Amino acid sequence: MRANRAKVRAGVSLAATLPMLAGALALGIPAAHAAGNPNHRDTLAGTKPAWATPRADKGAASDRAAVSARVYLAGRDAAGLAAYAQAVSDPHSAQYGKYLSARQAQDRFGATKAQVSAVKSWLRSAGLKVTGVTRHYVSVSGDVAAAERAFGTQLRTYAKGSATYRAPERTASAPSSLKGAVLTVTGLDNAPHKADHKDQLPPPDAVFRNAGPFSSYYGSRIASTLPDAYGTKAPYTVKGYTGRQLRAAYGAGHRTGKGVRVAITDAYASPTIAFDAAMYARNHHDAAWKTRQLHQVLPDAYTKTKECGAAGWYGEESLDVEAVHAVAPAADVTYVGAASCYDDDLLDSLGKVVDNHLADIVSNSWGDVEANQTPDLAAAYDQIFQFGAVEGIGFYFSSGDNGDEVANTGTKQVDVPANSAWVTSVGGTSLAVGKHNKYKWETGWGTERAGLSDDRASWTGFPGSFVYGAGGGTSRTVPEPYYQKGVVPDSLAQANSAAGNRVVPDISAIADPNTGFRMGQTQTFPDGTQRYSEYRIGGTSLAAPVIAAVQALAQEAHGGKPLGFANPAIYARYGSKAYHDVTDNPTGSGLAVVRVDYANGFDKADGLVTSVRSLGKDSSLQAVKGYDDVTGVGTPARGYVESYRRH
Repeated sequence: MRANRAKVRAGVSLAATLPMLAGALALGIPAAHAAGNPNHRDTLAGTKPAWATPRADKGAASDRAAVSARVYLAGRDAAGLAAYAQAVSDPHSAQYGKYLSARQAQDRFGATKAQVSAVKSWLRSAGLKVTGVTRHYVSVSGDVAAAERAFGTQLRTYAKGSATYRAPERTASAPSSLKGAVLTVTGLDNAPHKADHKDQLPPPDAVFRNAGPFSSYYGSRIASTLPDAYGTKAPYTVKGYTGRQLRAAYGAGHRTGKGVRVAITDAYASPTIAFDAAMYARNHHDAAWKTRQLHQVLPDAYTKTKECGAAGWYGEESLDVEAVHAVAPAADVTYVGAASCYDDDLLDSLGKVVDNHLADIVSNSWGDVEANQTPDLAAAYDQIFQFGAVEGIGFYFSSGDNGDEVANTGTKQVDVPANSAWVTSVGGTSLAVGKHNKYKWETGWGTERAGLSDDRASWTGFPGSFVYGAGGGTSRTVPEPYYQKGVVPDSLAQANSAAGNRVVPDISAIADPNTGFRMGQTQTFPDGTQRYSEYRIGGTSLAAPVIAAVQALAQEAHGGKPLGFANPAIYARYGSKAYHDVTDNPTGSGLAVVRVDYANGFDKADGLVTSVRSLGKDSSLQAVKGYDDVTGVGTPARGYVESYRRH
């Protein structure tokens, strides 16, 4: 389960940061304001989307058509921000851990009052209305004619898929007199930029329930009357692992996350989250939530609730909150809900976390495919992540649930924002926890499904077809970050370019719904009533909050001092006993589980559907010894949390 924007939206000194800065520049961080051209304007790199081609051109946009845009501010030292973010995040740097407060970061790297004033004056002089100002951007509205005057480009309409959208004819620009105050502009193209998952929130979605039989732990109940899979009888799926099993699997020990703040971002907000989280903790013997341990930071109003499927986001919030508390029961949890599933609103939620330093660890279970990401948005996201890094805030993003994305999009690609060099991308596994909560093994999460034949004598077309799996692979747009060099094989890093690119994920945890987590949520039953119910779930939407919770345990072990942007530290531990090195074949033979579902998702009225689910079959991606693009460096082992202990 993962919200998807596409459906709706080694030691170095500070002087040795140039390779990473090159990555930042490629995303438009200070390159967005390039050298002035003969018309005394600076181009804003990445503002013309790749799909706006002459072949797709459908004519000029109407001068009177409405435009709403955001002009993101570069601040007073964009290159310095990227350099400082790297230095404080690198365990081998003399500046490691020397974080700034939100105010200090703004004073040192944020836009000055003079810069903001100059940007506002420019926009108004073009005929645009300034509708809002934040630390990060100036929002404007107006018509196409005014936007064309402001940004020095004609806006035209272009075919994209089966629809037609507006976009700049050429790269937008800003006056050179602004002296690089503008990072980028978003909103000139009006193609949807959003994540899946009137402005009153709808009721909960229809109930979903798992059918049995179940295993209570991996392999405890064997489907002895059903056909073999890989030469042996397969076990039934677990009913759903709980916090105690996950804590044991990932080496929590006595740590609880005490004194650590974790934030979760999604869109909208479940109206029953406090009740659901409390009920779940009580049912599974997790520590009871303390007064003011769970907080919500919500917008004044919600928008696009039907388009974004608002109710579908309730389960996302419930999963994230319950998973964090199950693994790190003493951590403080703040849920920050976006007004919609659109990028602008999701960016606002991330900005609230950073500007108010609401937490040190941020879990995010949403995204889109890289082909839908435009460089202007990538630059806006990266600036937020860099401000977070200098404050000691780390962002954890689910890597996706469609493997290499070929079955989903027809193109091999990674997901965003998990592809950013400034976030920790979290991949997924299938997890086997045995009797007495003993960790047995993991495979990379990738599922092939075959149904039971009518005569119940065989699995039809075994092992079946690909259903879902952990996202991963090599970015086409983000250069290889310094912390991956020497760890990520060249065969992966150079898959799309001899110069090397970012590979995801970085680390991983439980994600397979067939070996998943049991969660609880208020749902709408067939009789119209709304009641609390539990079911098994997975996806890298589960892996991300689990890793965020493990990081909370590690931060506690670190004396409570923030871990910040964790990738340099994560890769510094590569090859050690801190990780389970996950492969697709941990037992030497094929692995599968038997799953029984209600045909209607609720009860036996319409019959049962029985299938066998093969494990470790993630599209073209493979989990192998060492780093791989399904599980990254691996999953946390018993030594991981305590490896952060300060001596």
